[in-house]
Parts: sequence; C-alpha cells; structure tokens
Amino acid sequence: MTILVIGATGRVGRHVVDQLVRRDADVRVLTRDAAKAAFPAGVAVMEGDLLDIDSLRKAFAGISTVFLLNAVTGDEFTKAILTLNIAREAGVERVVYLSVFQAEQAVNVPHFAVKSGAERMLDSMGFGATILRPTYFIDNEVMVKDVIVGHGVYPMPIGSKGVAMVDARDIAEVAAIELIRRETAAEKLPIETINLVGPETLTGPAVAAIWSEVLGRPVVYGGDDPSGFEQTMATFMPRWMAYEMRLMAERYVSHGMIPEDGDRERLTVMLGRPLHAYRDFARDLVAA
Repeated sequence: MTILVIGATGRVGRHVVDQLVRRDADVRVLTRDAAKAAFPAGVAVMEGDLLDIDSLRKAFAGISTVFLLNAVTGDEFTKAILTLNIAREAGVERVVYLSVFQAEQAVNVPHFAVKSGAERMLDSMGFGATILRPTYFIDNEVMVKDVIVGHGVYPMPIGSKGVAMVDARDIAEVAAIELIRRETAAEKLPIETINLVGPETLTGPAVAAIWSEVLGRPVVYGGDDPSGFEQTMATFMPRWMAYEMRLMAERYVSHGMIPEDGDRERLTVMLGRPLHAYRDFARDLVAA
C-alpha cells in the first residue's frame, strides 16, 4: 500500500519523503504546484489543495497511511478538519500527525489551539495515530541568520526558561519510523504521543553564546521583548501571522519548552544515534 505525505515541500516534509524513500516505501505526495515539486524518482506527485475536496479524494484513493503536516495559515483548522474527514471517508485509519509541544497548554496561540483540536479529532474519530509534538525548530534560525551575522544580535525572544530546540531532520526521521511501523502493522495501532526535542535546553543568552563561538566575535541576546519581535516579523509576513508569532514567543518567555523525563532517551533509542545539536546546525548554516 501507499503512504501519503501532506506538507511534503516544507523543511520537515521534504526530509520525511527522503526518509521514506530510503526505507523503500511507496510514497505519494500532495502539493499545490506539481511543476515546482522536486522529489526522488518513484515518488508519485499529485496536485491539489486541502480545501479542494475533489483533489483530496483523489489523493487518498488507495492510501493506507498518511503523514499530515498543516502549515500555519489562517484556515489551518479547516484544512485539518477536512483532511481528517476525507481520510476517514477513504478508510484510512493510520496517521502520523505533526502537532506541537504542549499543544493543549497554549490555546491562546492559534496554531497550538488548532493542533490541540486536531489531536482530539484523531482520538474521537477512532484513528490509530502517532502524534508528534516538536518544540521550536532549529531550522527556523535560517530566518534570523542575517541579523545574527550582520548585526551581532540573536533576535529570537526565547527567554530564560529554556527551549529544547529540535532539528527538522530528527523530526522527519522519527516520522518516517512511525509511518513505516504503522504501515506494516498487522492491525491498527493505538494512539501514541511522542515529544520531539533537542539534546540541549537553551536560553536566549546561551544561544547568543553559541553564535559568538561559531562566528568568533560577540553576539548578544536581543532580550525578552515579543512586541519588538512582532514588529520585525511584520516586515516580511502578514500582520496576523506576526502577531501569532508574538504570542508563541510570549509562551517561550513565560514557560519555555522543557523536555519531560525520558524524552531525549526515547528519541536516541528510536534513532539509534545522538540528536542533532544546535551548535552543529549553526556552524553548517554559516558555512552554507
């Protein structure tokens, strides 16, 4: 049978597809623009949109397992609801869903609330699912690299509680492992939740210190000011999204994203290797 990957063109989704191909899975992706999609040979590419019911139905035909990643958009919840309904209609019971760390504890942040709602849908609709709950993506630092390198300031207001940032490659590999496990199981497996975290819990000043080391010159932390962060984000994204990013940053400052006991050990056992570290990512980003 075939695994459908939704959200295949983003930072995580591309790695998920690659990991599945390495494991000889039969993979289909759904993308809004097939002409711009570049995937490994053998991956079936279908064009469509999560608000287009006809294209969703075509995408789910002959599918046994689905990876669902909903991008942060103003209609994210509608897309999640429609996709899960069409999946059930098509008889698909096996899902790996990309949620967010502590989704139910930050319901004032729209995409946290959406993902918490989708988790409840998976449970109430009787899916067998792995719910992946990643912390802040290390890969997001691509957006602020120029500020760090050009101005010597780490601008993300992540606070002093600590955030266990996770690499997209680790997220994707765990997702692929779970997709294959569910795909090959003799019967539908129960719902399971996995926290996806990094090897270190880093504060704003600690991240600035890493950048100072990597660049060989001082980098300072910009401070715990989500309002200033919102204004910066609004220069290159919609205002509603910039405000949502502020709300998320306020959560980092007030609570952090701190792993639960055993989270890291569970991931290293699953992967059979250490988790990707922030310092190594920063070095690679500068080198690139």
